[in-house]
Amino acid sequence: MPDSSRHGFNHAVDTIALMQTERQLIQEWSATALFWDKHREIIRQLFAPVTDALVEDAQIGAGHTVLDIATGQGEPALSLAALVGPEGKVFGIDPVPEMVAAAARAADKLGFHNTQFEVAFADHLPYPNDTFDAVVSRFGVMFISSPVDAVREILRVLKPGRKLSMAVWHSAETNPFLSVLQRVVEKYSASPPVAENAPGAFRYARPGKLRDIFVEADAAAPTERLLQFRIKAPISVDDFWTLRCEMSEKLRELVAKLSAQQLADFKSEALEVLGLYSTDSGMSFPAEVLIVTGTKSIPV
Repeated sequence: MPDSSRHGFNHAVDTIALMQTERQLIQEWSATALFWDKHREIIRQLFAPVTDALVEDAQIGAGHTVLDIATGQGEPALSLAALVGPEGKVFGIDPVPEMVAAAARAADKLGFHNTQFEVAFADHLPYPNDTFDAVVSRFGVMFISSPVDAVREILRVLKPGRKLSMAVWHSAETNPFLSVLQRVVEKYSASPPVAENAPGAFRYARPGKLRDIFVEADAAAPTERLLQFRIKAPISVDDFWTLRCEMSEKLRELVAKLSAQQLADFKSEALEVLGLYSTDSGMSFPAEVLIVTGTKSIPV
């Protein structure tokens, strides 16, 4: 097989594998939607600094029409709805119907009339060209099977001269919010090595990797910056343990498989490591996130 044909074949195989993984992830997120809805206010607080960074880099202001990609249970879309005000509009899309339903319920409960949530994929958006003043995605692009196609599609619906901004996790070492429990989990459940491009939290942890996607998709003037902040929650170590277990389908599956003694040991070890991040005002973790931003070119 010629090199060019082999490359095309391998790319097709990788794409099919990613799509299969994406379908599996949708099933997992469907089972998790109930808990993300349950903890929505704490989750909003945890990631508020990331939302603020996206607002700044995407240059979102009052009266703007904004799209939130992979909105989950409605964040940061609902925070953005308050920012753009009644003259603005926020659309949120997610491939998980249960998440979209939770977002719509939250908007109704909060009295927002400037939001609209839809089940859709980032690489096939149900909007006309040049619709949005800004597009954001917080921890969503890591799970998209065809990111270049998605960024191109996002640029299609973005107005010329306006910005797309995405947030992804930096390294596991700099994000104990995610990694400290994973180290404990590995003592009780063997996990196969994760392929570099496999969907997951740290898929774009390497600086420049997501920016290269923006370049390939023809985003103008792509930039990347490192956001260093603290993930804070005014809750106890025990409550945080419950929060993290319920937020993660994999953690819930592991807990369900352990014997009573194994579960007691697992929880004891988990609470010990989590205790390192407990303060008088609740949990506090150092965190690092990459914010990647690109602009839609203005036709000459």
